[in-house]
Amino acid sequence: LSAHHVGKYLRKVNRSCHVTSQSLDVGVKVMTSQFVPSHREPSDDDVEKLSNFIRTHRKLFTITGAGISTESGIPDYRSEEVGLYARGGQGPMQYQEFIKSEKSRQRYWARNYVGWPRFSSFQPNRVHRLLSDWERRRKVWWLVTQNVDALHVKAGSHYLTELHGCTDRVVCLDCGDLTRRDDLQGRISALNPGWIAVAGEVAPDGDIEIDPGLTELFRTPHCEACGGGVLKPDVVFFGDNVARRKVDFLRGKLSESDAVLVLGSSLQVFSAFRFIRAAEEECKPVCIVNIGPTRGDKLASLIINTKCSSILDRVHARLYSPS
Repeated sequence: LSAHHVGKYLRKVNRSCHVTSQSLDVGVKVMTSQFVPSHREPSDDDVEKLSNFIRTHRKLFTITGAGISTESGIPDYRSEEVGLYARGGQGPMQYQEFIKSEKSRQRYWARNYVGWPRFSSFQPNRVHRLLSDWERRRKVWWLVTQNVDALHVKAGSHYLTELHGCTDRVVCLDCGDLTRRDDLQGRISALNPGWIAVAGEVAPDGDIEIDPGLTELFRTPHCEACGGGVLKPDVVFFGDNVARRKVDFLRGKLSESDAVLVLGSSLQVFSAFRFIRAAEEECKPVCIVNIGPTRGDKLASLIINTKCSSILDRVHARLYSPS
């Protein structure tokens, strides 16, 4: 898929996902703390240091992870005590499993079909909206998110790369046709009249647990454009790789920037950590705001262990609120 094709699609989704600030606030109030790990509140010193970092650097290459979407009610995999792994939840779909097994695709789409209404209803929180505001001020030079939940798009960010893709798009592996996930929902309903499953807990990628026996009766959707191609969410499954052209593009954006800001990511996945290593090679300072240690701590010039919204709200007020 060309960058122009995806960019045009994202602008269309952004317009269709427009919501009022009032509806955002209502959405944010739902389950905002259920999946946020235990943490300390930021100190005045933390706020001062982060404010100075952001004030000093004009072009921030910003990386976000699952830790910012937990504040919208979406669980992550790795957080202590509240992450899916810690609570014994199912792991994510593996790329090779999806590609090689029709049964795995049937199971995936059955669960995704049940979980989509809830997953697609999640709304941006304060962090997403602040980053969109900082983009308009050109403080955020480029935003890279590891999340596949479309919340940055819903919040109005444009200078954005979804590193691992997004669940609101579906791609045909045979012909490359790209469609909206919302449109596929109706087609799946038509293929499976009367098929009902009780949803379990939603995962960070929109997957959900249901009774395994029900998936045997589920009819898997296929591509209409080419008449039967394999449909896959436009995301990078575990075990797959981010496209080289996307990595090269982001290396260029990193070179244009003068600092790196990491928000809510443990950086355990190499696809994001590579940019921390690249920043070190280019002698660019790195600031990490996250609850708990990260893979990039040894390469960071500033580490703040706290919840992102708690400190970003105070930093924003210090930097941009009228005195």
